[in-house]
Amino acid sequence: MTILSEILDFNSNFVTEKEYEQYATTKFPNKRIVILTCMDTRLIELLPKAMDLKNGDAKIIKSAGAVITHPFGGIMRSLLIAVYELQADEVYIIGHHDCGMSSIDTDTIIGHMIERGIDENVFDTIKHSGINIQDWLHGFKDVTESVKMSVQSVRNHPLMDRKVPVHGLVVHPDTGQLDIIVDGYDHCQ
Repeated sequence: MTILSEILDFNSNFVTEKEYEQYATTKFPNKRIVILTCMDTRLIELLPKAMDLKNGDAKIIKSAGAVITHPFGGIMRSLLIAVYELQADEVYIIGHHDCGMSSIDTDTIIGHMIERGIDENVFDTIKHSGINIQDWLHGFKDVTESVKMSVQSVRNHPLMDRKVPVHGLVVHPDTGQLDIIVDGYDHCQ
């Protein structure tokens, strides 16, 4: 049995037994917040529980390292839509200790790509397109500094409402303890 078939079998029972009813909510976040956090598997249930969030309380956006790599990329677009269209009044950037992006080796990733069949010539094409693949794949050295940089990217974005607090936190992936790095209320206009 494949993972997909296991998921679909479970899903069939989930729908038949109406287990979805306990999760019923609207598309608007009850606590009126949007969170950008890491895609780390340890945070899937831990972070919402550590923040006392239930289904429907927050918009949650995930990316590797909770990093905003481009001011007009999909992450920033999602944050802006959450604020302007989905009633989020606050932004939370939440990194975590022991993040894989803090120790990432871009040469190793590229090596894995080649091992799995990506033609080495593709990297020359990407380079000639003006993209530095090393920079694009690069993570960060310090989670605190990375969170500060993401907070600044959001807070200083030309399309972000200056009255929206942009908070920066770091969560411990074992305990759920949240450490505040940037209190967004201190920077609102």
